[in-house]
Amino acid sequence: MPQHEGPQHEGFEEELGAVLRGTGDIFATDGRRELAEGGLRRGRRRLVRRRLAVTGGVLALAAVSVGGVYGGSLFGPAGPPVTASVAAPPQPSQADGAAHSPKEPGADAEIPVKDIAAVLKAHTPQGAWTFDNLGGTGRAVVGVFDDGKGKAAVTVGLFRASGSGEGGEERVTCPDKVAVPFDDCTTQNLPNGSRLMIFQGYEYPDKREETKSWRAVLLTKDGFLIDASEYNAAAEKGAPISRANPPLTPAQLKNLVTADDWRPLLARLPVVPQKPGGGDDEPQTPEPTGTAVRNALRSLLPQGLTVKSKGGEGSHGYLVVDDGKGASLVGVDVQPGSRELIAELFSGGDVVTLPDGRMVRATQQAGEKGGAGVVWWNIDTITPDGFRVIVSAFNSAAQHEAATRAEPALTMEQLKSIALSPKWQKLPMQIGPRRR
Repeated sequence: MPQHEGPQHEGFEEELGAVLRGTGDIFATDGRRELAEGGLRRGRRRLVRRRLAVTGGVLALAAVSVGGVYGGSLFGPAGPPVTASVAAPPQPSQADGAAHSPKEPGADAEIPVKDIAAVLKAHTPQGAWTFDNLGGTGRAVVGVFDDGKGKAAVTVGLFRASGSGEGGEERVTCPDKVAVPFDDCTTQNLPNGSRLMIFQGYEYPDKREETKSWRAVLLTKDGFLIDASEYNAAAEKGAPISRANPPLTPAQLKNLVTADDWRPLLARLPVVPQKPGGGDDEPQTPEPTGTAVRNALRSLLPQGLTVKSKGGEGSHGYLVVDDGKGASLVGVDVQPGSRELIAELFSGGDVVTLPDGRMVRATQQAGEKGGAGVVWWNIDTITPDGFRVIVSAFNSAAQHEAATRAEPALTMEQLKSIALSPKWQKLPMQIGPRRR
């Protein structure tokens, strides 16, 4: 990444992976408090927003928008990332216990891990299990299963869909395949009012020869989430492939998460008090909707392009276009309220300041998501008061797919013209889904 090389950005992939796999206090949680939830949630949103800023747009990280759920375990309310191979989390010291006593409403769930493990074992095939921290309490169990065909990491977590101030529908919605490559994903509404998603993908979607990640997520009618994940390795990360596929079939994953035996455990999850307005005291910047952004992008395309597909979420939108010479992914990210990024991102010698004060940075570089021969052209703009628009184009239909043409379908000048259009600031704004 020529414009962003340097030690401060070398850990980007690892840091983003930590965000996407942050499960924190869903594991053994004695003595820890739900009150960390708000700060950690805000921190996640700020991190994602900043990383989008650093990398130059929605198309760099579209998976963030469409599926924090798909890169690893569901977001936990707080705490560091925990992989499926972790040892038992450390128990709090006596000082910690004093600091957190007595517990208030909304404190961590006191579900014995052994009870979660017992339900898991009762609804999976015969085999040998090893579990972490069976003597602890929490909202999830982490285990390794061996049916004689190779060890596999398996986790199950129990949540309230509203536990972090957000709904659960997005967690049972398949990701956009332009952003997140996967083998299969299905959703269905069950007769009891629950909604089920079964996802068959990869721990690292741009490295599909590596660990497979399969999961089932059930959103119950009364607002609980049951999330089961499995891998074809003994750990989510860092372990060699031990089998061709994870051990449980999609049908077995469905049977696991829909088992009635979860109900008594779900009933023990605490109700987290929410502050008026969603429980977050951080001011939110109004943003345009994904539909409005996508429609504006389409209206600004040059003549001669056919739109093959479209998508986006929040203030992000993309189109896959074709001028008869091959598919090309074009996307835009609209970020009002980004004034704090000016000093960080628009102070280099490659930044051009226009007469009206707007700043423009143009970059051309190789794609980063594994597609052979992919190039990424990017125009990043910002007004003096912090209204930021980033427009990107690729010479493929998706970053993780091989190039379909030598260059993107739009020139750098055309991308610049789109990014500088006054239409973006005229879009209707609203307080949208909270950034994670």
